[in-house]
Amino acid sequence: MAFLSTLNDAAAPAGTPAAGSLSAQPPQGAGALAVLGASLRRELRLLLRERFDALAALGFFTLVLALLPLALGGEVALLRQVAPAAAWTAALLSVLLGSLRLFQADLANGALEQQLLAPSPLAVLAGRLLAHGLACALLLPASGLCVPFYGLEAARWPALALSLGLGLPTLVLLCALGAALTLGSRGGGVLLALLVLPLAVPVLLLGIGTAQGVAAAPWLLGALLAAALALLPWTVLAALRMGMD
Repeated sequence: MAFLSTLNDAAAPAGTPAAGSLSAQPPQGAGALAVLGASLRRELRLLLRERFDALAALGFFTLVLALLPLALGGEVALLRQVAPAAAWTAALLSVLLGSLRLFQADLANGALEQQLLAPSPLAVLAGRLLAHGLACALLLPASGLCVPFYGLEAARWPALALSLGLGLPTLVLLCALGAALTLGSRGGGVLLALLVLPLAVPVLLLGIGTAQGVAAAPWLLGALLAAALALLPWTVLAALRMGMD
């Protein structure tokens, strides 16, 4: 139970012994923040150790953005028109790809069960989701490739980056929910896509609208982000517990 012991040590307030059993009361306040920090540091170390997995979403995003103009032809007016939709479609598929193995490794080695038994399982999960979101945030600067690849005016790129900044966290949480619901199932990648894609359509449409300058779109996209942050972490945790039963 090394992982659980580490979290108990991080959660214990200064001057008090760490919780030694699973029956210990969950830490409050600073204890939960310490667990979050310990979980985040662990996930970031894993991302640095497994750089290929961390950069897979970025590579896929870049590849899709580079290939779509070849399929659409070289008409600059058309490419400029479809640039926001191309960037958002590539971002959705890239986050899906990066979420396929979000919980698989810890399920295989038994660490996931320890994490769910930790004093603050929601803080442990939040650290993992935050690290995954930071990896997906690499898509923001990569979206600048729309300027040379699609002839997008440089003045329009900040709106595209804003839309991705508001929408990517919601996509990360939706994909994490799909990964939790399909954990351990055969053909999990197909099931993940079938679960997430319909839920992601509103985010996709509002993101494209924000990039195109629709006035209400960023506010609605921000409202979706607030709702996702308020509800989805608890839902992902419940889905993981259900899958482990």
